[in-house]
Amino acid sequence: MSKQILILGGGYGGLLTALTARQYLTPEEATITVVNRYPTHQIITELHRLAAGSIAEKAVALPLEKLLRGKNVNLKIDTVDTIKPDEKKVLMTSGSTYSYDALVVALGSETAFFGIPGLQEYSFTLKSVSDANRIRAHVEARLDAYKQSGNKADATFVIGGGGLTGIELVGEFADLLPAVCQEKGIDFKEVSLYTVEAGPSILAGFPPELVERAKSSLEKRGVNFIVGVAITEMKENEVLLKDGSSIPTNTLVWTGGVQGNAVVANSGIEVDRGRAKVTEVLQSTSHKDVFVAGDSAVVFPSEGARPYPPTAQLAWQMGETIGHNLGVMFKGGAMESFTPVFSGTLGSLGRKDAVGMIGGNQTRLKGLPATMMKEASNIRYLAHIHGLFALAY
Repeated sequence: MSKQILILGGGYGGLLTALTARQYLTPEEATITVVNRYPTHQIITELHRLAAGSIAEKAVALPLEKLLRGKNVNLKIDTVDTIKPDEKKVLMTSGSTYSYDALVVALGSETAFFGIPGLQEYSFTLKSVSDANRIRAHVEARLDAYKQSGNKADATFVIGGGGLTGIELVGEFADLLPAVCQEKGIDFKEVSLYTVEAGPSILAGFPPELVERAKSSLEKRGVNFIVGVAITEMKENEVLLKDGSSIPTNTLVWTGGVQGNAVVANSGIEVDRGRAKVTEVLQSTSHKDVFVAGDSAVVFPSEGARPYPPTAQLAWQMGETIGHNLGVMFKGGAMESFTPVFSGTLGSLGRKDAVGMIGGNQTRLKGLPATMMKEASNIRYLAHIHGLFALAY
């Protein structure tokens, strides 16, 4: 009888686990089931472009059915409610229950609001295609309202968090809003764009020269930076800051933090701050029949070191390692330790500018070379999952 492999999540880690495991296990040896809450595999690294309206939804939402066609992988659209690792069962919100011989948890992360009053209630997040669509529709509606009322809060857009997601989003806004305003008969000079970062610098982890390049590039296009000042409260139409100042706005997009997935944190699997602890072969430290990929896991390079950052490229590589190790689990052999290869970090600053570091020696890129490398990185991933059809959009 074939073994039951259950994969929770159809993102980078989950999809790559399914595709890789099938290379090592025939349908007779293992039944592979992927459960995902959306029917699409979402290219999270490009959501900022959808939120600003520079690409179509089909470019970042690839049908899982199409990506899994001919792979003998079952796809179920459902939402995970409870993982019961001691019973080898997973309960879904639909009422369905799945049993497994091996479980792969690849449920991603959740937005962290850090207990800031009003933040969860009044802010937008950018974690899914539906989030991006919501932001785009809201921005358009606010500009329409501004045209009618002249209320400055309608023409003020605040991004909370100056990490990669926040900077890429504000870059898209800086590039695309002038044309949107022109269409609506609004002078773009009346629109205010803010990035608020509590830490000492935007783009933490980037070298100072690239941070400065990003800052000056965005400032030239109208972005205001407030750095070293935390958001203390979000009201319906006002952001309050730690220095006592405030920004009247009806739009705050919060990109300022992520935390472990609550389903994972409450599952009984051993966790560290809500993310599953794993061995070097990406098995749960508490349950050997559970593997964990992507943001759901916390992986330390060595004892006492900081964990690896939660990135798409790591989730992809974790999925491939787990796919191989599932084959070993059921057929014998030596499991592979997870040894990530860092190809670099790239951040777009709108359509025609970007900054990045690539390769083992962290070669610094800016401008057109960085923009082209960012595009190439996306194309490389789409080619790898046979998803190049998305480029038609």
